[in-house]
Amino acid sequence: MINFPIYLDNHSTTKVDPRVLETMLPYFTDFYGNASSKSHEFGWKAEAAVEFARKQCSRLVNCEPRDIIFTSGATESVNLALKGAAEAYASKGNHIITSIIEHEAVLDTCKNLEGRGFNVTYLPVDEFGLVSPTELEKAITPETILVSIMWVNNEIGTIQPIGELSEICREKKVLFHTDATQAVGKLPIDLAKMHIDLMSFSSHKIYGPKGAGALYKKGKIPRVRITPQLDGGAQEKGLRAGTLNVPGIVGFGKACEIAMTDMAADQARIKELRDRLYAGLTAGVENIKLNGHPEKRINGNLNISIKNIDADSLMISIKDIAVSTGSACSSESVEPSHVLTAIGIDNKLKRSTIRFGIGKFNTAEEIDYAIAKITEKVKYLFSILPDVKRNRKGDHASV
Repeated sequence: MINFPIYLDNHSTTKVDPRVLETMLPYFTDFYGNASSKSHEFGWKAEAAVEFARKQCSRLVNCEPRDIIFTSGATESVNLALKGAAEAYASKGNHIITSIIEHEAVLDTCKNLEGRGFNVTYLPVDEFGLVSPTELEKAITPETILVSIMWVNNEIGTIQPIGELSEICREKKVLFHTDATQAVGKLPIDLAKMHIDLMSFSSHKIYGPKGAGALYKKGKIPRVRITPQLDGGAQEKGLRAGTLNVPGIVGFGKACEIAMTDMAADQARIKELRDRLYAGLTAGVENIKLNGHPEKRINGNLNISIKNIDADSLMISIKDIAVSTGSACSSESVEPSHVLTAIGIDNKLKRSTIRFGIGKFNTAEEIDYAIAKITEKVKYLFSILPDVKRNRKGDHASV
């Protein structure tokens, strides 16, 4: 079955699962109370729904429900984690470490902290986008108070060695935060067995609604301290002021529950579709380069560059397939991808890059249609561009 237009941009956002929507609807029309209202049944039911969702979210990542702080999304969670921890531990040092391929939520927050007197080290990555544990260990100084490394890169899908990186930080007594927005619901995560102090994640990347996210803050002794970043209320144990988005949180919880139940089957099927797409494209199109790690990547990610083809022009000409030719969160920027720059892709090849984000609602028929359509358009462009004809030897990597 093919659903037009075909949506292959599931790293940007995902369709709300119908089961999630069904769970949310009563909280718009029937149980619409404020979760902070303690004097009547409407408030009690809203509060109970929030706490149930907190348990659902905690089960997906195996932590205590009390360690989940609800926010408006991963960007707010990142800001609360990084700014909150930097302020809380400023008396111990002023050095923060991150990587050069982080999402703008982390990079811009670090720039903000630099403006406030904190020193930030931006670790390089290798050609696959991996951070070196050795380089992290070398970068830690007596002034280091916080390290933030994303679990999965949102553009190239590379999975970082989070267990090893977080263990280094534990040994050095440095806080470790990870932006797990692209990892939660796609990879098994067991926070009870890991040395992660803070973790940000979001609802709309796992078939939940937009406007809901969470920050995991380790509650075990020694407890992690953060300072709140919003004034105006004592919600979320005083760490996040503002009326809670009850329908969004309810949907987030349901999405986490579904992810926990269906992850293994969904991810196996998504990997099959991703491999089918890559095999089909490389069979029909020359000059394809795979970006990111060929094995250490999430199943739904395929990031490729087609040499001598302008990706924007190509995909605009194919109006019934939705993909990203860069990071969707920064698509208004004319600057080339900082992630592709970091892994050594030149500017010309960056403009030839397409990111496919395959999700659980995609079908084999949609993948086959995308292969045929893209192959047809690329071959047409090859046939009319003289410089392309002269240089058509490609480098195909396996995935």
